[in-house]
Amino acid sequence: MMIERPKVALVLRAWLEENLHFLHSLAKFKRYNAQWHVFVDDQARGAEDPDWLLDQGWDGIICKESSDELYRKARERGIACVDLSDDGTLREGCPKIRPNNPSIGHLGAEHFVEKGFKHYAFCGFGNERWSNERRDGFVEALELAGKDCELFETDYPGVSMPAWEFAEEGEMARWLDTLPKPVAIMACNDLRAVHLVNACHQADLRVPEEVAILGSNNDVARCELCAPSLSSIPVDVSEYARTAGEALQRLMRNEELDLIKRQTLIDPLDVVVRRSTSILAVEDQSVAQALNLIRESACKGITVEQVAKSVHISRSLLEKRFRQYVGRSPQVEIRHAQVYRIKELLAETEHSLAQIAEMTGFEHPEYMSVVFKRLTRITPSAYRKKRKGL
Repeated sequence: MMIERPKVALVLRAWLEENLHFLHSLAKFKRYNAQWHVFVDDQARGAEDPDWLLDQGWDGIICKESSDELYRKARERGIACVDLSDDGTLREGCPKIRPNNPSIGHLGAEHFVEKGFKHYAFCGFGNERWSNERRDGFVEALELAGKDCELFETDYPGVSMPAWEFAEEGEMARWLDTLPKPVAIMACNDLRAVHLVNACHQADLRVPEEVAILGSNNDVARCELCAPSLSSIPVDVSEYARTAGEALQRLMRNEELDLIKRQTLIDPLDVVVRRSTSILAVEDQSVAQALNLIRESACKGITVEQVAKSVHISRSLLEKRFRQYVGRSPQVEIRHAQVYRIKELLAETEHSLAQIAEMTGFEHPEYMSVVFKRLTRITPSAYRKKRKGL
């Protein structure tokens, strides 16, 4: 029988956004399923100095760091341990829970293939197992679709430093110049995706018109600080926390290890689409330029005539090429761009519908609501409630 109020240590680097999300999700699990006394080692000091942590007499530990010594010493002292490090190493007596990295790669490939790209690439860290697993999943899915993939991989030094990042971005810029365009590139994580965006700026390449970029992990702050904002594949953090919490509970009840799954892979959630992939693969330069202009100016009241004039072709030719390459008219594309921004404002702000209408190029909020419902099949108010979980 598990003791009434077990002492549990959580070892992780809390400044990482993914770890903060994990803590929030684990708190929800604990609220309804466990009565733990919790200590958060938010600098992961216990991974570097296990004795500092273990001397406090814990009943259970959940650790997101790769620390063979911590896991070994904890098990020697009879402390239940759950291993969340994404290093692929299975440690004796410690259930392993990690992302399903090949599935993340598969999902990235499917996202791009659906958009009609002909050229693909992957950018990762060659010395990291999780990166290689995501790469292999991406390449495998592309091969199943009859597509080839270019690779750019260097070693991660263990910590991100400005000089290293600038050097990486310079090498990437030179590599990007050699790729056929438009090209769809998946990065092993969001840090790597930011490097790619910066490299595109160096190489004077437009994102996403010439280079579409997809990250992984959905580090929201990093994704939205980037310009353009980064699409990314999120890990199912709620499932991650639930599985970890349940595994620790069972270990602290002294259940047989054979009855507890040795390794659990957590499947990713659907791609969070932001600007860096919010485009179809278009090889026609006039259409690509028009799509970029629409994305930037749809909410400023730009007209189809103004778009055609800016890309130096007639309106009738622009209409024809849009239907050929995009599958809808320039006017409908303008509406889609407006609705995309309306969704962002509904989800991220408390602005009134009248304010949002003014910010997205509509004279009347009633007409904005009609357009929004026609394209999304839901009213703006209902969409806001759904996104905010009301």
